Amino acid sequence: MTRYIIQGGIPLSGEIKLSGAKNAALKMMAASILTSDISVLKNVPSIKDVDTMIQVLEFLGVSASFNPDGDLHIDAAGDLSDKAPYELVSQMRASIIVLGPLLARLGRAHVALPGGCNIGSRQIDLHLGGLKALGAKITTGHGYIEGECSDLKGTIVTLDFPSVGATENLLMAAVLAKGTTVIENAAREPEVTDLVLFLNKMGGRISGEDTAVLTIEGVDSLHGAVHEIMPDRIEAGTMLIAAAMTNGSIQVDPGHAEHLGIVLEKLSLTGADLSVANSTIRLTTKGRPAALDVSTLPYPGFPTDLQPMIAAYLSCAEGISILTENVFENRFMYIDELNRMGADIRLDGHHAIIKGVKSLSGAPVRAPDLRAGAALILAGLGAEGETIVEDVGHIERGYEGLEEKLRYLGADIVKEEAVC
Repeated sequence: MTRYIIQGGIPLSGEIKLSGAKNAALKMMAASILTSDISVLKNVPSIKDVDTMIQVLEFLGVSASFNPDGDLHIDAAGDLSDKAPYELVSQMRASIIVLGPLLARLGRAHVALPGGCNIGSRQIDLHLGGLKALGAKITTGHGYIEGECSDLKGTIVTLDFPSVGATENLLMAAVLAKGTTVIENAAREPEVTDLVLFLNKMGGRISGEDTAVLTIEGVDSLHGAVHEIMPDRIEAGTMLIAAAMTNGSIQVDPGHAEHLGIVLEKLSLTGADLSVANSTIRLTTKGRPAALDVSTLPYPGFPTDLQPMIAAYLSCAEGISILTENVFENRFMYIDELNRMGADIRLDGHHAIIKGVKSLSGAPVRAPDLRAGAALILAGLGAEGETIVEDVGHIERGYEGLEEKLRYLGADIVKEEAVC
């Protein structure tokens, strides 16, 4: 067990280089199953979730390793297993993403039901319903999903909700299906577009990226490809909010402001001074933020993965803010921890009513999940006194060297082994 110890009240300052996007890298790692050639992924973050996905791939018979230059080489030649075990898949919900590639490559799959952060039901019905529409026979039982098919066949799939995971699983299954598949109400997240770019480099024929309608013309086979993972927009948002919480001034590069449109808009409304030049985003704040209302929605709406961070920031705003969570029903599990630090937040269904306080006070808190843990670190950076964040293993699943980057910006944060 490890924890972070933070001495708050120090403005962050400097320039930070973003890591590759976790939510893009994991899906491309799964997509590499679709070919027996070697694929090379660049800018892959060195985080626990990537380590877990490497273990999943290796269990399936895939060779995956980081080279000294930091590139991830994946070789899926030879006979592959169709079984993704519970002890690995239970650690990370993104592991379900191997289901589509296994069905497309092998015609069969035996994948444990996913685990990961307990922030909501994240129903996999959209994944399974879409794969059934493509011709797969799917059964569930005893904690596993069983799938088999002779040939996947193109069809029209309309998603009830623009699920990122379901869109990606269907993309990877349909790319080797016979005929044309159309995914309607598809997720539009930049990470989905990055996956489309990778699949097309592998020889796929996918059009409609950045839109809600994706058209996939099935091909007979794919080949290996080299692709650089996009910068992590959630890390970018986290760092910008961290600077705002501490009345700091930072530059984030490469920021890709077009991926953070509504986030930058909301930060500007709180009084933050923002500017964008080329790929660099600059932020400076001074004084307490103005209150505002935020509602999470699928992209291009405000990302649910940044909801806990903006809540921490607004806890010190002047006035009352209302934060509405429309994606995951359990995403407010961190509220009690923020209130332990002096925040005044009340829950009303899927709304958090945040009455801003002048400042937070350091306190011992516990990270209930990945993004909530990051929000508690941000709260500690802006609080008066010492904050101890326990269970930081959650945080290390999704952020590469977070404490080192924060220290580089001037934060007083150290990681130590907790004494049992």
